[in-house]
Amino acid sequence: MLNALSSFDSKALDLDCASAAREIEDAIQRIVAHDLRRQGIVLGVSGGIDSSVCATLAVRALGPERVQCILMPEKENSPKSTRLGTLLCEHLGVTPAMENITGPLEALGCYERRDNAIRRLFPEFGPGWKQKIGLAGNLLDADRVNYFTLTVESPEGERQTSRMPVDVYLDVVAATNLKQRIRKTVEYTHADRLNYAVLGTPNRLEYELGFFVRGGDGLADLKPIAHLYKSQVYQMAAYLGLPAEIQAQSPSTDTYTLPQSQEEFYYALPYDKLDLALCAYGRGASEEEAAAALNLTVPQVHRVYKDITAKRRTSARILRDAHLVQPVSVGDEA
Repeated sequence: MLNALSSFDSKALDLDCASAAREIEDAIQRIVAHDLRRQGIVLGVSGGIDSSVCATLAVRALGPERVQCILMPEKENSPKSTRLGTLLCEHLGVTPAMENITGPLEALGCYERRDNAIRRLFPEFGPGWKQKIGLAGNLLDADRVNYFTLTVESPEGERQTSRMPVDVYLDVVAATNLKQRIRKTVEYTHADRLNYAVLGTPNRLEYELGFFVRGGDGLADLKPIAHLYKSQVYQMAAYLGLPAEIQAQSPSTDTYTLPQSQEEFYYALPYDKLDLALCAYGRGASEEEAAAALNLTVPQVHRVYKDITAKRRTSARILRDAHLVQPVSVGDEA
């Protein structure tokens, strides 16, 4: 943890956006040219706030001619993502690459594997049905063991929800994670073609709490906003003058066919409260100080801190390089 402040309040996340932008842009220039020795940046864009801020900072650092944005729709994601991603590229003066990943996902059995797993819980699930998974329970008001539920919706609009057995959950997530992994494969294909580096777009909540897929959206050569909390990314979006519709976007996974927030899928708290809680935790603020800033009770903050601790362990495990039986030297970097 960082050193505790003498006091902690809700203004802790106020950001000097001009200074933060200069720092990130300078870092992008230095890392790409000197550390990675690449000619530019590749990143996937969806019109979401994180990828939009990252693309904007990359263009400001390197110029639009050295930033390759990629739109990667598939048959289940919202058409709004492609529309907003295109809007962003037009705003930045960048010509995007369009890579529809439905074919590769079908070839690898993404949809079929997932649907077969769902049918173990809902045998009637089939064409025209929609689905999502989410965390069960209320983090704030009760001690809990995290488990996931599966919600399906028939073509007639009737919804059913059931607790997911572990094997069903693992099969659904493994199949769905192919979406993130295929997108990253596409990004690295373009990066190799252009001698560019791949830019990852996680904010601090995602990076520190493990909300990413190993070998998928967790994989990148540089992650320039991993130190910024989600609410600070929104502050940066306003400072950078991103289109209003992009600034108004709520965080969403855009992975399952039913609407799903990041809160219900993983975080269990609204991002603004979790931002402040994670900041308080990292600065060593007491549960009493955090409770006052968050307008929560001390027992509620205790549960939030406990959840943060568990998720940070998960993130550290996912981010770790492969284990070796013995250390192997690969030489000094020039």
